Amino acid sequence: MTVERLLEAGAAYLCRHGMEAEEAQSQARILLSEVLNCSLSALTLQAKRVLEEALVQRLREQFKRIASGEPIQYVLGTWPFHNITLRTDARALIPRPETEELVERILRSEVWARAEHIADIGTGTGAIILALAHAARGTNRRFTAVDLSEAALSLAQENAQALGLSDVVTFIHGNGAGVLPACSCDILVSNPPYIATAEVNQLPSHILDHEPRMALDGGADGLDILRQIILDGTQVLKPSGRLFFEIGDEQGLSMQRLLERAGYADVVVARDFAGHHRYAEGSLL
Repeated sequence: MTVERLLEAGAAYLCRHGMEAEEAQSQARILLSEVLNCSLSALTLQAKRVLEEALVQRLREQFKRIASGEPIQYVLGTWPFHNITLRTDARALIPRPETEELVERILRSEVWARAEHIADIGTGTGAIILALAHAARGTNRRFTAVDLSEAALSLAQENAQALGLSDVVTFIHGNGAGVLPACSCDILVSNPPYIATAEVNQLPSHILDHEPRMALDGGADGLDILRQIILDGTQVLKPSGRLFFEIGDEQGLSMQRLLERAGYADVVVARDFAGHHRYAEGSLL
């Protein structure tokens, strides 16, 4: 079977299992490019390549997993994120493009230039903290990753080791920013669970059935963990330290009020590339 034929057959198979045609074609191309270790643009040049039967069987099994609803990130086992590649599996939430923009917001911030210690609360795969540590290679900055899930923390540690960052990132099994010493951080960042409990069960099956609920459920109004990190941040951040969040698209006004009432200054609520409220920031006076 040729690459071209397998692309057609794979996309058609995904369509028959309920996937939209454009998404099916995109997923088929990503799958083959990763398995064949070539770029998406180079895939066209291999259209007439005849694939070995063992490789065809491997790809068929992967298409079956995707058709069953398993995210392609878990099927492939790795996924790119802000200049690094992460191991991805069901131990932690899949890193998403919106979170890459959160990393960019930190790197563009004034506090980043002077930050000595950065901590990531609810690190998951380690995406945020490892992308920041990678960007800071060759400096003396310190990085800490905290997660309540031992499984997620083990995945983050595996990613740190694969990226050669184990020596610069400290991993702590614990619940929130409160496990950190007082006045120890210049930057606190978190992409916490922020979906309201009642809405979690309404999520698409490829999320609800495969990604850890613990990383999704933010309590009755989705703000439980955000509130706690805001409170803990008043103790953990250094003076002029800054807190960075990824938030739900309807939480902008609530987050602005929560940050201001807790005493944070220079509060910013920003939108993502789709125009949704997605980021909240504030500095400790």
